[in-house]
Amino acid sequence: MLQLDGVTTGYGRTTVVHDATIEVPNGQVVAIMGHNGAGKTTLLRAVVGLLPVTRGSVLLDGEDVTGLPPHQRVRRGLAYVPQGQQSFERLTTLENLQVVADGRPRGKALVDEMLDMFPALKPFLGRRAGLLSGGQRQQLAIARALITGPRLLILDEPTEGIQPSVVGEIEQAILDLTSRGGLSVLLVEQHVGFALRAAARYYVLEAGRITSSGAGGLDAQQSVRKAMTI
Repeated sequence: MLQLDGVTTGYGRTTVVHDATIEVPNGQVVAIMGHNGAGKTTLLRAVVGLLPVTRGSVLLDGEDVTGLPPHQRVRRGLAYVPQGQQSFERLTTLENLQVVADGRPRGKALVDEMLDMFPALKPFLGRRAGLLSGGQRQQLAIARALITGPRLLILDEPTEGIQPSVVGEIEQAILDLTSRGGLSVLLVEQHVGFALRAAARYYVLEAGRITSSGAGGLDAQQSVRKAMTI
């Protein structure tokens, strides 16, 4: 679904990510891990089209999208949930979902499906999003992205600042989605346990370079933690 081939990117003349090669197969979760400042978010912004790729290429479902702007990548099936539990704070929970669903075929049904997937949002449909907890806002942000019907969902630190019980709900939702087929997930995450439980494959990014990769699963924890301390 997604292939990064030797991607180099950064800000202006400052290169942050060097020669990153990553593959996200159809219907699987792939995790990118690393400490703060490793270049994880920078790499995602290049995948989405918010930063230019100065060398290498980005392929989405076999199509070279390296030079396409973000909205054209979205039309091809990409959805991005950035850090920070972002929402339209002055709109209610329901209005946040409706603003994406309106005008889409099966718009109301899509909203209902997201509420079934994230039932914790149901009691707060009339509450402004800015008054929700961090975990509720994160679930809302993911639900809003899923309404677009993506084939590739990109999540940047979805568990940051969220209580453990909600982390489990988000993890289960990700696994349920990919098990149905038709959706791949690229997950950037610092919490090794969460990332490896969800991911079929992982990459470790340190100082802008891929330093380690392998199969996911909790058995990989020791290898990943070792790679992240080097």
